[in-house]
Amino acid sequence: MRQTFDETTDPSFGAKHLPLVRAKMAEQGLDGFLVPHEDEHQNEYLPEANDRLAWLTGFTGSAGAGVVMQDRAAVFTDGRYTVQVKAQVDAGHFELRDLVEGGVPTYLEQVPKGAVIGYDPRLHSPDALATLRRAAAKAGAELKPVQANPVDLAWGDERPAQPTAPVVPHPERYSGESSASKRARIGEAVAKAGADAAVLTAPASIAWLFNVRGGDVIRTPLPLAQAIVESDGRARLFLDPAKVTNELPGWLGDAVQLEAPEALPSSLEVLSGRRVLIDPAQSSAWYLDRLEEAGATVVRGMDPCTLPRATKNAVEIEGSRQAHIRDGAALARFLHWVDTVAQIELPDERTVVEALERFREETGALKDLSFDTIAGVGPNGALPHYRPVTRTIRRMEPGSLLLVDGGGQYLDGTTDVTRTMAIGEPSADQRRMFTLVLKGHIAMATVRFPAGTTGHQLDALARLPMWMAGLDYDHGTGHGVGSYLGVHEGPQRIAKAVNTQPLLPGMIVSNEPGYYREGHWGIRIETLQVVTPAKTIPGGERPMHGFEQLTFAPLDRRLIDVDLLTAAERAYVDAYHAETLAKVGPLLDGEVKAWLEAQCRPL
Repeated sequence: MRQTFDETTDPSFGAKHLPLVRAKMAEQGLDGFLVPHEDEHQNEYLPEANDRLAWLTGFTGSAGAGVVMQDRAAVFTDGRYTVQVKAQVDAGHFELRDLVEGGVPTYLEQVPKGAVIGYDPRLHSPDALATLRRAAAKAGAELKPVQANPVDLAWGDERPAQPTAPVVPHPERYSGESSASKRARIGEAVAKAGADAAVLTAPASIAWLFNVRGGDVIRTPLPLAQAIVESDGRARLFLDPAKVTNELPGWLGDAVQLEAPEALPSSLEVLSGRRVLIDPAQSSAWYLDRLEEAGATVVRGMDPCTLPRATKNAVEIEGSRQAHIRDGAALARFLHWVDTVAQIELPDERTVVEALERFREETGALKDLSFDTIAGVGPNGALPHYRPVTRTIRRMEPGSLLLVDGGGQYLDGTTDVTRTMAIGEPSADQRRMFTLVLKGHIAMATVRFPAGTTGHQLDALARLPMWMAGLDYDHGTGHGVGSYLGVHEGPQRIAKAVNTQPLLPGMIVSNEPGYYREGHWGIRIETLQVVTPAKTIPGGERPMHGFEQLTFAPLDRRLIDVDLLTAAERAYVDAYHAETLAKVGPLLDGEVKAWLEAQCRPL
């Protein structure tokens, strides 16, 4: 289950690989080259063969970018990876820069006038590319597409083969709707958008539409593939024959034509004269270029699978409930271990990560983690998305806090949960800060809102208790989550940044306010919740949506300052713990069940 590129990747990668890439750049007349983290499918998590940034630099995070010039180079990461990038990348060969503040566009604005900067059109979305072009133009530089990627050429025969994990059916007992029904719906959406066909390049859309799952991407059960869907629901699925299992053709049916990926370019050409829907935010510029060259009329619009995939049906929601109960039992065993064995042995962060993974594996249902587990002790917990890397691993110590954020991939659902635990006796300050975070978490869990409300409009509710104390946190409050798909799924989001997508019934989002005291410790409380259908509240005049809690794992009672909670907030915690005991308790026995009963008693 662990990544092939280990998080302790040799920092000398840059010294070894930069000269090789620069030589290939020179052969193409390039002064620079852009190396995004994203691959041809705009994936967050990548197969090893597509992790070009990791091969070039040693950095293995899930978000980043690189720029290679003939005389210098830079790696860009966000605040989640401040520690990791320093441990993995040789700062003598790469300047370490912020991905968000300025990022690659600002860097391009400073390249020499007349510089020719290459890019692989298969790796950049048109929207992102437009921003980069404007930045290069400010410097008087040129962005030039390449036919052959210099990184791939430099990697050469050592580059791993593309993954060929078998693509398997995802039965209707998990999906809740047949592929034929989905394709009919998507065909109607394509026609409504004024198009004759749609090109789908997002692996999550492929997996959802055809009711299949794969194993090409770590942490997410995706098949790497593309599809062309007609307005009548017929489809062509471009899939490596090595991935096609004996049962797959029959599962897909006669209305789906299987073809090899090599047939995709010619299949785009035959769309000449037709109106073709494509999502410029999810599909690379290469697709739009090929369609326009073929004489097709490009209709830019959201991937038609995005919203139907995000709004889970009743079967998927029930599957998520069951996955979270199963996962909750694993979490209870883990939290019991932290509260007993670990409090005595004081293990390091890597041991904590391995323990949580072990408890999830013991469910017998875990297919993979949903992301690399985050476990931060003390100052490392103050880095919101810290991962234990060799140079920074800390041991648990009395008086500190342990923040653990992890999740699992199960056939019936995807989980993601964060709990913060006291090591030894917490201080009054730690209890106060934890309780402020808890108050914001409760506000988001209990809110009611009318149809049309966006996550952007709700975000301040989770921050208000902290704002009143002069505090805040620098990440979003909630992200969408898939159904045995990606742990990060759009278009819904709860964050300060403006998001125009309303929260719709069936959408699953996280609720994860936090607080981070640099150099000391961090706090985050995260559960997943699903948007409920609108109903009229007694005495109310308008139907309101709300959230149903999906995650059930006890909070650390020692960190709750009950005096800071209102009566309604105390009632919420008691009710949440009672429901946790009722749902998870039957899966436990012995010491762990007794421990859970004690943790879930009323405040």
